[in-house]
Amino acid sequence: MGQFFAYKNANPKTRSHYPFLLDIQSDLLSELKTTVVIPLSPAKISAPMTLSRLNPTFFLGAETFTAITQDIAGIDRSQLGAKAYDLTAYRSEIISAVDFVLSGI
Repeated sequence: MGQFFAYKNANPKTRSHYPFLLDIQSDLLSELKTTVVIPLSPAKISAPMTLSRLNPTFFLGAETFTAITQDIAGIDRSQLGAKAYDLTAYRSEIISAVDFVLSGI
């Protein structure tokens, strides 16, 4: 597992709206059974409900995805599919979005 990696969403019920789950939990906690994720939604679906600081966008392959940070969740690691994208380059935007959820700044 890796912090700031996007994994394929293994849940068939939510996969169409959230094809990827962004793992944001520190690698220091990798031995836990659970992890904290932010769902990533195709920008064409999520565009009407986004705020730039709360919902950063990422280019994954040929498509743009939006972090739906307000839907942050803890899940069992077994619910993560295959590792898909390394988003470490977006670290500051991801942390800023989480800070915005927690503190409003």
